Amino acid sequence: MDETGKRRVLLGVTGGIAAYKVAELARALIRNNVEVQVAMTEAGTKFVTPATFQALTGKPVATDLWDESFPNAMAHIELSRGMDAIVIAPASADFLAKLAHGLADDLLSTACLARACPLLVAPAMNREMWDNPATQRNLHVLRADGVAVLGPAAGEQACGETGMGRLLEPEELLHAILAFLSPKRLAGRRVLVTAGPTFEAIDTVRGFTNQSSGKMGYALAEAAATLGADVTLVSGPTLLAPPANTHFVYVTSAAEMLNAVNAHASSADFFFSVAAVADYTPEVASTRKIKKSGAPLEIKLKPTVDILAQVAKMPAGPFCVGFAAESENLAEYAQAKRKTKKLPMIVANLVQHAIGREENEVTIYDDDGAHPVARALKSRVAHAILEHAIALFDAKRGSATVTPIKQAS
Repeated sequence: MDETGKRRVLLGVTGGIAAYKVAELARALIRNNVEVQVAMTEAGTKFVTPATFQALTGKPVATDLWDESFPNAMAHIELSRGMDAIVIAPASADFLAKLAHGLADDLLSTACLARACPLLVAPAMNREMWDNPATQRNLHVLRADGVAVLGPAAGEQACGETGMGRLLEPEELLHAILAFLSPKRLAGRRVLVTAGPTFEAIDTVRGFTNQSSGKMGYALAEAAATLGADVTLVSGPTLLAPPANTHFVYVTSAAEMLNAVNAHASSADFFFSVAAVADYTPEVASTRKIKKSGAPLEIKLKPTVDILAQVAKMPAGPFCVGFAAESENLAEYAQAKRKTKKLPMIVANLVQHAIGREENEVTIYDDDGAHPVARALKSRVAHAILEHAIALFDAKRGSATVTPIKQAS
């Protein structure tokens, strides 16, 4: 941060077709009052020229380890000094390997090794390269070293294949970087989040579940972690990787989720009940596979325990935030749920707008009414939800006013 309070970022660009997206990221960071200095590997300059980034940032692009324009000709030392973070985007498989093993054979890798600030990497590569055990080992090392890993996403790749390894979109990277640079408003707080569906067994192979992807709950857990919280994520079955810097608890059934929540709720400051927990479960699950026959099959169901209602009743329990996914009458059903469970806040959305998608649009309901959050990436919506919850939490403890929802531009 400079003397004016402006954040400063060293944006490192390595070799990959996704480098073209980083030009938009650089411009977006500058629009959000972040000073950007770009450094590129030789491979990175083969995809986007240094002149492009110089035009966008107004600063010469650093590429040469022996650049004599830096004090004492030590560009690798000076680049990170005074920076709030180094962001590598795209981070190629080769560059991740260098970082994991402390190799420093060019300007950018040497600057990362000599850095005096946090390091964030946004991987981008072919799906097979991403899944390769060597890459996954390197990522494990980097996370253990405190490096923040942003993405990647799944989807169609430049090579024509489809899978994990796409660079996050510039808007997603912008939001993640701004969140990382923001004050750690939840430092010292414990946050408990449930996410995903539950699976209620009928027999050894079949069961009841729902279409929840878990993406909203995972986004909330990750957002809380970036704000400095000690986060525990209790998740039902999903296809998502556990967010970094969270305590991850995997469960299957509603009963298992109840037990996991009970184990952590008493020590939590916030409880975000995002999971789509089954309302009913079979009275008895068969210990064998039920064979098909021509006769009708009857399965007796019993209600599951309402996890959120139970936590909300705890003496001196956490600040509880409910979630309501409805197909109609959104305001009526959400407010009824909030009042019945005596919740200070509930987040509601129409299921047809959210399930399985990367974006969401929600309305937050509290004692003051409805607060719409515009459609955006779930990571961005998660931060808006957290901001509102923090404001209500602070107001409950003596603050005179509630800060309105803020969303990064």
